[in-house]
Amino acid sequence: MARRRVLLFLKPFDVYPPRPYVGAAASSPTSAPSSLPQPRAANPKVLSYLDDRCRVHKDTIDLCQSVLQRKSLDWIAVQRNHLCQPIRDVDLVVAVGGDGTLLRASHFLDDSVPILGVNSDPTCTKEVEELSDEFDARRSTGYLCAATAGNFEQILDVTLDGSRRPLELSRISVKLNGIQLPTYALNDILVSHPCPASVSRFSFRKRNNTGENSRLINCRSSGLRVSTAAGSTAAMLSAGGFTMPLSSRELQYMIREPISPMDADKAMLHDVLKQEQHMHVVWYNQEGAVYVDGSHVVHSIQHGDSLEISSGAPTLKVVLPEHLLKMGPEW
Repeated sequence: MARRRVLLFLKPFDVYPPRPYVGAAASSPTSAPSSLPQPRAANPKVLSYLDDRCRVHKDTIDLCQSVLQRKSLDWIAVQRNHLCQPIRDVDLVVAVGGDGTLLRASHFLDDSVPILGVNSDPTCTKEVEELSDEFDARRSTGYLCAATAGNFEQILDVTLDGSRRPLELSRISVKLNGIQLPTYALNDILVSHPCPASVSRFSFRKRNNTGENSRLINCRSSGLRVSTAAGSTAAMLSAGGFTMPLSSRELQYMIREPISPMDADKAMLHDVLKQEQHMHVVWYNQEGAVYVDGSHVVHSIQHGDSLEISSGAPTLKVVLPEHLLKMGPEW
């Protein structure tokens, strides 16, 4: 029997802020200005917190590598910033970091390779409570991550032997002027002006596969957000949206901060796109952008460009955490 092949997809360490400069003392009023950067004040607890985040993340990577080394597996590790080609010829991707790392890995995957997320630095409730009056000590949420350092080997084993099966999650397809964009969104997309203080001008309508159209909605707003079921608990929920069952193939969309909408349009400003529908958007600013799953993947758009947004993308096989599985497929 052929050995199973695993890709270990790693969050890098350079995402954590560097320590403040603590070099030579500041120049006296009579001395010449120094060319060295001046020291920045820093809370020692913040520095200790950042150091601990790096340590915990590294320890989790070391543990995952040690577990893989003991198994009868062929595996390689790659930092997420070093990957630029689709992931092929592996049986499983293990993303070590948090939801952001899992999202980045998903952009290189089709519907044939499952992914297992490992939350390498989970939030500690006690730490957050103790430091809440000084700074935000929350760590990684890991909403879609099925494993942590504490149970990685167990979750890996049941995934590889097939007793823990991944769930197929919907993704978002975007076509720009009829051309398919190469990245499918697992969480959401944001269509907006690149400057958050600028008004986004566009129109949209929903279209069925049968050719039926909704009325045209003309918008001046802060942009358009479209989310999958998996992404409905993220920015969409924070903006006032609703949580969707993870198994849903529908998309949820919301016009952000609409300016003086017509009464007849209001029901269409926050709604769902059914599986057999797509949204046709025409952009009317001189410049704009389509942000895919955050800020790392951006596609520029300009006046007159059209977008076709739908759930017609390959699904993604994700090994989900136990608490999401217990909610049932219709949650």
